[in-house]
Amino acid sequence: MQAVPQKNNRPNILFILLDDLGKEWVSCYGAKDVETPIIDALAAGGIRFENVYSMPQCTPSRMCLLTGQYPYRNGWVNHWDVPRWGAGARYDVDAYPCNLGVMMREAGYATAVAGKWQINDFRVEADAMDNAGFDDWCMWTGYETGNPPSKNRYWDPYIITKDKPAQTYPGAFGPDLFCDFVIDFAKQHQASDDPFFIYYPMVLTHTPFTTTPLEPDAESNVDKHKAMVRYTDHLLGRMVDALEEMGIRENTLVIFTSDNGTNASMVGHIGDRVIPGGKAKTIEPGVNIPFIANWPGTIPPGQVSGALVDFTDMIPTFAEFAGHPVPGKDKVDGVSIAPFLRGETDRVDRDWILAMGGQNNAKVSECGVENEWVFRDRVVRDERYKLYVGTDRKPAKFVDLCADPEEAVDLTGQEEGAAARSRAKFEKLIPTWPERDAAPMYTPQPPQPWDVPVTVKSQVWKKDRGAASHNW
Repeated sequence: MQAVPQKNNRPNILFILLDDLGKEWVSCYGAKDVETPIIDALAAGGIRFENVYSMPQCTPSRMCLLTGQYPYRNGWVNHWDVPRWGAGARYDVDAYPCNLGVMMREAGYATAVAGKWQINDFRVEADAMDNAGFDDWCMWTGYETGNPPSKNRYWDPYIITKDKPAQTYPGAFGPDLFCDFVIDFAKQHQASDDPFFIYYPMVLTHTPFTTTPLEPDAESNVDKHKAMVRYTDHLLGRMVDALEEMGIRENTLVIFTSDNGTNASMVGHIGDRVIPGGKAKTIEPGVNIPFIANWPGTIPPGQVSGALVDFTDMIPTFAEFAGHPVPGKDKVDGVSIAPFLRGETDRVDRDWILAMGGQNNAKVSECGVENEWVFRDRVVRDERYKLYVGTDRKPAKFVDLCADPEEAVDLTGQEEGAAARSRAKFEKLIPTWPERDAAPMYTPQPPQPWDVPVTVKSQVWKKDRGAASHNW
């Protein structure tokens, strides 16, 4: 189809967030166990980033993306599955100065979201997606305690849309329905004077391991995982083809990334390296995730970049593309990479990136949902070196990622030259971080009959992480 003329200089944006997939399962990053030709083609036609940090687990990554704040600031340091565990917790847009969907809608974008949410309980908050800034949605609700059908995100999926209540779709494959929705939304807005912003947090490739419509006979978990990766690639091809057919491909920025590394039970290979899944860990396979940006005619093809980027940068980037100021800019931690993507500069204005969170879920006290530690351990890195900082706020390990990609050798006490300069840079950051991480910030929902009973922590623990950290 002939390209539709761009009515303004603001691109459509399709932001695709995979669930639990590291670089060792994407062939353009050197993966040896599976082929991902569509993802590879996007990388070849745009830019493949080598140093992009998510957080190591679902909730910290997604809340970082949606608020533009590191977990120590937005409070969601640990994972919390809201529909499953309840306890009044939720993503409360009123608690944050900036929210991705709200900002894009205020900027004049038509907004939509499809896939996994899991940070609000739709049984309690029927308007959660609208409040989060989305005009339309098609969501797996997340597993809702007391509602067995809701566990299904793949076959016979349990889905809620703007126009239909949550229900099971017998015989359907959930990822197909989400992809159909994304394509349909783009079609509805292809000729509009206003661009669209689609946030597509895919349910693939998270467990449970499953067969797919293209590989219905996969049996082992490894074979199912590979089938799920290949099906992700297939769906990406469907979306790219649809954008081409609509004539809006050159008007559309597509970003492909993941919320964290692969499930620990999966072992992939890059070259001679054997790479167990790093999900929930701050090792590189857990937080250094695939990130590809493709925008024909704007992003020159065939680029590979070592620029430092993390998830806090997405809000400033999308705001710049939208021509809209960042709400509460002084409380958003990231920087815009829009000039870099447009080719207006050869560098990103960062000399470190950070990741934290993982391993443990949050806890519940008399105060509500609380983090596991007062100060969560974290990692900070630049193009070559990486510092681990412990829960005691002290440096714990320093590694050279170029010479030692397995992060096996602690160079503490041996730093010279560039290594010493990087370590000094990282150590200067530690006093700038709050002595205690924020607790999750929200006005709590009233207790629900399906809330999972919890064991209240001790008074000592409550005193240490008291209610003052909440904004109730």
